Amino acid sequence: MPESAVRTRPELGHYVSETLRDRYLAACDAAFALGAPVLEELDVETSFATTRVYRHGPADAEAPDRTPVVLLHGAGSCSAMWYTATPALSAERPVYAIDTPGDAGRSVQREDIHRPEHSARWLDETLAGLGLDRVHLVGASYGGWLALNQAHLRPERLASVTALDPGGLEKVGPRFFVWIFAGLFASFAPRRLRPRLAALLDQPVLVMPELRAMVQTGARAWRTRRPSPLPLSDEELAAVRVPLHLVLGRRSPLMHAQAQAERVPRLVPGARVVVLDGTGHGPWIDRAEETNARILSFAAEVDGR
Repeated sequence: MPESAVRTRPELGHYVSETLRDRYLAACDAAFALGAPVLEELDVETSFATTRVYRHGPADAEAPDRTPVVLLHGAGSCSAMWYTATPALSAERPVYAIDTPGDAGRSVQREDIHRPEHSARWLDETLAGLGLDRVHLVGASYGGWLALNQAHLRPERLASVTALDPGGLEKVGPRFFVWIFAGLFASFAPRRLRPRLAALLDQPVLVMPELRAMVQTGARAWRTRRPSPLPLSDEELAAVRVPLHLVLGRRSPLMHAQAQAERVPRLVPGARVVVLDGTGHGPWIDRAEETNARILSFAAEVDGR
């Protein structure tokens, strides 16, 4: 499927123009360059989209035989956002980063996947197309909802799930959207003010030039046509049997982190929940070293059982 397909159907997410798409993808490539080298770009055909997947690493000679990590990015972004994670993760395991259909990136969507059963089927087909029968699934924000949804509806290929400040635990409220728009407006502030605004708003993107450029360009280039996902109910979470690991930001605008740290282990036997101080909705960015270490440690623990 050619990358030049800017728009498929009006009810699907789409690029505004070829020119803005090219600018956005150039910004993504600048962020990719900061992470681990992309060894291979794969296009996986599914019932819903031609899904672009990036393969990283591993560097360790023993790592190819280890269970791979699959990364699902947040809404309005693409796999380039994982540049803070791919060097550490791919040093120890094969890593696959997926551009989610419906978001800006290089996947080409043909059918919507916002319904939970469609999301789960799309991801299962993608993993099958990659020949992956067992993976450690890691999702951030909206990608965290995709990961939790997969654990609920299509867990057969999952060795574990790590969800980083995920959607899917609470209904998305006004506080989150205010945080998003405040951060977007602050990204246009003079450079000297950005560090102060980054600390005030819990927006580390403001002081990371490549991510800031990607976010700004993406906001102009892409139009999302997807409703916010509904959270998993207590009954749905209680049905999850995949080893589950949550890393939440203490100041998350997406959820009440401490309440979820108490709720989830009560519903999911053996679930591990960590609430990190000093971060909001971006532990994979502003607490990257610790978050990556936790992902790898949890995967190794699960593999060792």
